[in-house]
Amino acid sequence: MRRHPLTVRGAGALALGAALFVAAHAVGSTEALAYAMLLFALVAACALSLYLRRSPERVIRTLRPETVAVGEESTVALRISGRSPLPTPGGTWADELPGGFAGDATGALPASLLPSRGASGALELTYAVTGVRRGAWTLGPLTVVEHDPFGIARRTRRLGGMTPVTVTPRIVPLSPLPRLAGDSGVALASAERRGQGSDNLIPRPYAPGDSMRRIHWRASARLGEFMVREEEQEASPQAVVVLDRGTSRWSPSAASPGGDSAFEAAVSLCVSAAWRLAADGYIVRVIDGDGAPLASLGQRGAAQGDERAELLRAFTTVGTRSADTLPRLDEVLAGVTTGPLVLIAGRLEPSDAAVLARTAHRGALPLLFASAPQRDALDEARRAGWRSVALEADVEDAWQRAVNPGARYGRR
Repeated sequence: MRRHPLTVRGAGALALGAALFVAAHAVGSTEALAYAMLLFALVAACALSLYLRRSPERVIRTLRPETVAVGEESTVALRISGRSPLPTPGGTWADELPGGFAGDATGALPASLLPSRGASGALELTYAVTGVRRGAWTLGPLTVVEHDPFGIARRTRRLGGMTPVTVTPRIVPLSPLPRLAGDSGVALASAERRGQGSDNLIPRPYAPGDSMRRIHWRASARLGEFMVREEEQEASPQAVVVLDRGTSRWSPSAASPGGDSAFEAAVSLCVSAAWRLAADGYIVRVIDGDGAPLASLGQRGAAQGDERAELLRAFTTVGTRSADTLPRLDEVLAGVTTGPLVLIAGRLEPSDAAVLARTAHRGALPLLFASAPQRDALDEARRAGWRSVALEADVEDAWQRAVNPGARYGRR
């Protein structure tokens, strides 16, 4: 909204000048006319002094860090550069914040915003913001309101453009999985025990064309024939995380990023669980309820920082989808045999127990988190073989109750 170029003081001075001008003509007073003209000249000079100054030529906006997670803070730095032929008055500034951020993006403008007499220079302004809603947003533009020294006139200017910024879901630190998969009795691999695709050397019979350097002399002496070293790559353990995004399972507001607190907790748990499993040494596939890939982690040779950034980027704008895919979960996971199997759902009905019973055996450790379990839905899921808990705002607590053996008797 553009403000009127005159302040309350300026409007009062203009009104007083008009009254004196009318009175001067009514009574024929030259003194009143002189005062009226003086007030008119003062208002005009103050306004003109603001509009004669050149606007700053460039505004550079940077964030440190550039990507902000929900609940985390970033520092925004504004660098305003240019030149002005006249001394620059003071005023106020305000940077426009989108709905994904909270913070005080306002402040007083120093009286020397830009150097006078045509000299070039720059001014730096900083403020802190906190990510409050996941999604892709824009910061800016910057609004500067300048005042003349007498506080009579003001000039409002919008400087610079808008800067795209991203608020990602928060990765919550989660506890490692147990060494044994509880009731299943299947050992869960960790990064220390099995590694991620570690190479084992095994001997095989010599074949024409093999390099002599690869001969395994000890095995050759033991077996009485030439044996060569053969690299066999050990398969890395697998884990699958499923995020059910069916619209009917969530609030309508979950269709837009950050719109529904329950869905936001589910997204945070999804990325946190995937990151935890990757840290435990698993190759992790994150999929939609219909099997569409959302992210993958733990691939051999991938840089950890790059994988984390890709994971967060993939879930920045994720929302719900129209199809209800949970009844087809057994089809999606057909032929899948994995270690941990994490299913994150919204509304869960007791009638969903049938499909859950058909899929529990797909994972050595099936974990189910439901944001809105109905009636005895969690009990039915537990009887179907899942470690099931209600997902509330505390993601870490829900994970802790699920991975520990006692979690099956946790809150509903």
